[in-house]
Amino acid sequence: MNEEKWFNKTVINWFPGHMAKTRREIREQLNLIDIVYEVIDARMPKSSMIVDIDELVKDKPRILVITKMDLCDKEETNKILDSYEKEGYKIVPVDLISGNTNELLNMTKTLMDEINKKRIEKGLKERAARVLIIGIPNVGKSTLINRLVGKKAVGVGNTPGFTKSLSWIRINQDVELLDSPGILWPKLENQESAHVLAAFSSIKEEILNIDDIACFILKKMFELYPDKLYERYGIEELEEDYIEAYEMIGKRRGALSKGGIVDYEKVSSIVLNDFKNGYFGKITLDR
Repeated sequence: MNEEKWFNKTVINWFPGHMAKTRREIREQLNLIDIVYEVIDARMPKSSMIVDIDELVKDKPRILVITKMDLCDKEETNKILDSYEKEGYKIVPVDLISGNTNELLNMTKTLMDEINKKRIEKGLKERAARVLIIGIPNVGKSTLINRLVGKKAVGVGNTPGFTKSLSWIRINQDVELLDSPGILWPKLENQESAHVLAAFSSIKEEILNIDDIACFILKKMFELYPDKLYERYGIEELEEDYIEAYEMIGKRRGALSKGGIVDYEKVSSIVLNDFKNGYFGKITLDR
């Protein structure tokens, strides 16, 4: 099986009904919103950006909240974040482990002060910021909210589709958050990005061909982090059909069936789980 056939085998698309419903509800509530937090995964700062976000949230002031900075290749991620800043985006990296959200809340206050100034000029009262939090599935929205609140306000799951409906959460006297389920877009035109999303568990695993995703991970690691790939599996070269790589991983990790034959399905699961659990170290797949 050659590489081209392998990668054209599976076209990834995932846009279940609840995502269409969430998008409709966001549009319905948009007039209540002052500021938008778009949550971005530092390991895929391009692929995790909602492609039609401008159409969805219109001209609302937006802060790109960057999660999982502790897991990314900072040098590569910062190149992309620098380019976003040059384009005029407001960017706040957040450490969800230590839970320090001061910079994000300070930026929110600065933006809301401007909004309240305009309200006062119109004879209206000052009020708390109403913030929509939006992002793709499994990007760290729920963990971010819990850090902002300082206690467990929402359930946290690392499976896409965990949050099911829009809900208001009061952070403090100055900020009210509208939490939303993770959303994608109706058609994943860019299949490279779709595979990146799948590799980082932002697409439901049940709909995926795991062999396809495992080979994509091996391919990207070989392209971008060959040393890490060698360190993990001893792979120095990656042939087009992936058979040699699978054989090497299977024998190294004991993924064998009767008669000592390598079980390719088990190998695919090993690659996916190693990737999901961060065993390749700090990586960024977007460039």
